[in-house]
Amino acid sequence: MKVINDLIGYKNLRIIQNSEWFSFSLDSVLLPRFVTINKDTKNILDIGTGNAPIPLILSTRTKCNIFGIEIQKDIYDLAQESIKINHLQDQIQLINDDVHNIGQYFKYGFFDVIVSNPPYFKLQEKSKINEDIHKTIARHELKIDLEEIIEISSMYLKNGGLLAIVHRSDRLIELISLFKKYKIEPKKIQLIYPKLGEESNIVLIEGKKGGNPGMKIMPSIIVHNHDGTYSEEVLKYFS
Repeated sequence: MKVINDLIGYKNLRIIQNSEWFSFSLDSVLLPRFVTINKDTKNILDIGTGNAPIPLILSTRTKCNIFGIEIQKDIYDLAQESIKINHLQDQIQLINDDVHNIGQYFKYGFFDVIVSNPPYFKLQEKSKINEDIHKTIARHELKIDLEEIIEISSMYLKNGGLLAIVHRSDRLIELISLFKKYKIEPKKIQLIYPKLGEESNIVLIEGKKGGNPGMKIMPSIIVHNHDGTYSEEVLKYFS
């Protein structure tokens, strides 16, 4: 069922979702707040934009051009509706296509910043696949894998451009290795913990194409208090 919600933490933004499909999560709120955007940023790309929570949030931080690419037509349609109800058609442009075809729309080195909240799980023989294709594509590397996302990002980032990804912490070594393989130097990392005393389950990482070595470890974020309520730090994202 299609519903219109206020975008968490943003009173003047609304987002259209289908309650039976994969809804955006806290990860998609953290990433657009984590990525570095400066006065020289002109073009941003969100790979696998879903129903566009990341472009919507980015629009509160910058007036530059924001592009999102989404392979699933019905989810792309929801994203387009969200852009329209927020009157952001002049700033946010969406593409309904496989990101492997991005060369049909942009030249190499076009983007200053690329962000992605990609599928977290590798597709293996023992993978538990959801019957809902929308959830399967969102969660598993069915249409694209992590290395392909980083390789494509490297090609379409300008030299000195930034790539920021949110992913599972247990794939951090893989993330760093792939960043370096495709000439994107990791520059900052932030670990997200479900509760104090528990292992990190989510990581945010940003790298610079052609950057010099040297990485910052940002203060960690604890999502929940022991009683299950959101921590004061996370509530700041919702206020």
